Amino acid sequence: MLPNQVVDTRVLPPAERFAFWYALVAQETAPVHISSGQLDNFVAYVQAIDLGRIRMTSLRYPSLDAIRPTKLVRSAEGDVYQLTLPLTGHSTLIQDRAESTLEPGKHFTLLDPARRHVARHRADGAGLATTITVQIPHAALPLAPDRLRRLLATPIPSHLGVGGLLVHHLRSIAAHPEQFEPAQAEMLGGVAVDLLTATLAQYLDIEETLSPEARHTTLRARVVDFIDRHLDSNELSPGSVAAAHHISLRSLHRLFEAEATTVAELIRAKRLEQCRRDLGNPLLRQPVHVIAARWGFPDRAHFSRLFRAHYGRSPQEYRTGVARQNG
Repeated sequence: MLPNQVVDTRVLPPAERFAFWYALVAQETAPVHISSGQLDNFVAYVQAIDLGRIRMTSLRYPSLDAIRPTKLVRSAEGDVYQLTLPLTGHSTLIQDRAESTLEPGKHFTLLDPARRHVARHRADGAGLATTITVQIPHAALPLAPDRLRRLLATPIPSHLGVGGLLVHHLRSIAAHPEQFEPAQAEMLGGVAVDLLTATLAQYLDIEETLSPEARHTTLRARVVDFIDRHLDSNELSPGSVAAAHHISLRSLHRLFEAEATTVAELIRAKRLEQCRRDLGNPLLRQPVHVIAARWGFPDRAHFSRLFRAHYGRSPQEYRTGVARQNG
């Protein structure tokens, strides 16, 4: 599993929970003044994941206000930006006379924690607000600080374009850190930085200034996203993927050279994984050959051989084994 730290205030007596959270936020981000209507029983959860140069934190908490006044800013050493991505609830952020209200699943924004700002987070009803934040060193973003300042507290779509790929990447890590090895932390953080850089450069209209590495990472992420969205299409192939991205087959294959896989192998592996998930779904009782055909394997014998080679059991054996475990 990726290196991470988990804090749940429910392990503390109710009267101690808010003070503990207050101190934790100051330690993880920057000193702020926090107020909440749940001071007598502040239930909150934090999971911080180290990804090399950056640090990602998943938080759940009641409605609260956080204010960073000038007197606290002067005493801080600011060298990071903070990406804020609300997943549930609503967040209003104010910095440098810019104000934005972020809708969950639709926007994220960038803050400079070392500068004066206000953050108001509202949970839905009696539930908790859920937010992902990412701390990124100034030096990790190869964009001029005066240009980035224009985007502080500006809502950036989290479901479109490269921004959507960035958010998908972050949410996948936050939801399942156990799926990744510790040795992959640096690589995952690098991908996040490259995707964020490309997203911000797009908004600043300076994409041509990106490094070849950042362009490579962004294009590869676009390709993988395209494959994921077209797995059930009979037209999906390396040729169609290359054509959709206006590149040659040779350029497409170069994107995946470092991973010792081909585009065809990636498509096949992803389709097999979809078949495995459907076979393990107790609510989906379609015949094996119907599931296989939906995901691009019309030849029953060929599919059975591929599935056994990949998972060590035939499709029917896998389905029966999952049913026994759940029974």
